[in-house]
Amino acid sequence: MADTLVLAPDRAGLAAAARLLAAGGLVAFPTETVYGLGADARNDRAVAAVFAAKGRPRFNPLIVHVADAAAAVALAVFPAAAGRLAAAFWPGPLTLVLPLRPGAGLSGLVTAGLPTVALRVPAHPVAQGLLAAFGGPVAAPSANPSGRISPTRAAHVLAGLGGRIAAVIDGGPCAVGLESTILAVEADRVTLLRPGGLPAEAIAAVLGHPPAAASPAAADAGAPARPQAPGQLASHYAPAARLRLDAAAPRPGEAWIGFGPGPAGPNLSPAGELAEAAANLFQLLREADDAAGPDGCIAVAPVPDKGLGRAINDRLRRAAAPRP
Repeated sequence: MADTLVLAPDRAGLAAAARLLAAGGLVAFPTETVYGLGADARNDRAVAAVFAAKGRPRFNPLIVHVADAAAAVALAVFPAAAGRLAAAFWPGPLTLVLPLRPGAGLSGLVTAGLPTVALRVPAHPVAQGLLAAFGGPVAAPSANPSGRISPTRAAHVLAGLGGRIAAVIDGGPCAVGLESTILAVEADRVTLLRPGGLPAEAIAAVLGHPPAAASPAAADAGAPARPQAPGQLASHYAPAARLRLDAAAPRPGEAWIGFGPGPAGPNLSPAGELAEAAANLFQLLREADDAAGPDGCIAVAPVPDKGLGRAINDRLRRAAAPRP
């Protein structure tokens, strides 16, 4: 493939990106969470190219990005609880896994053969502009090699997928910095499949109760043969270096990522703010990976396991898990 084009986030850039998508090409674009690798969700060959470019196993389903809730309703059956959640949090960092509507027209590769589909309405203006220019559903996992650190800048996309995809729209850094929260909704039951950029406390406020926890088999995707949603594989978001979590300080030779007061050096949030830590997580992991080298180790300070901290810790645990 030719060099990956870098497109501006303006009308001309969005129009060019939409033409590439319509022709079956792959285009990375910013969302408020991370950069996504977009393909026409109705085109089998385009979706297959996403899996090939990322080296992603085909049993791992993709999230379909749509412009609004009306477009989502055309693709999936919405129980009442899903409607409440969509009204409260879309556009935003929430993905809903819902029963696939018969005749939705999506590629079967998107759903990995499951009877459900993962849907999201992104809040980022560039993502919204691309969806409007394209006029259809866009399947978009994170724009990085499968299992590696997620991209929050166009440069991250180019470092991992440059020359393997048609284009990337450079919309600057992603504000949230963590992938979307994923909820499965079946009848009145809402299950948290992946913590993310929308805290569980906000979801509980809308539902009147916390979402149910995923079963151990679904939560630890080293166990299930077919994950229900993206981001459930046991080893994911991983740097080349090893991670040592809940560290009080770095050992000699270790790279360091702090949180709040503590040893000097790179810090997710010196003030101990979880939103700032989430936005900085993947960038600091990349910098620490470069500092540590492939045979080194990254020590990471403890992060409170509340609010966005749950999603941060989920990513860190998966990044530290044994590699397949």
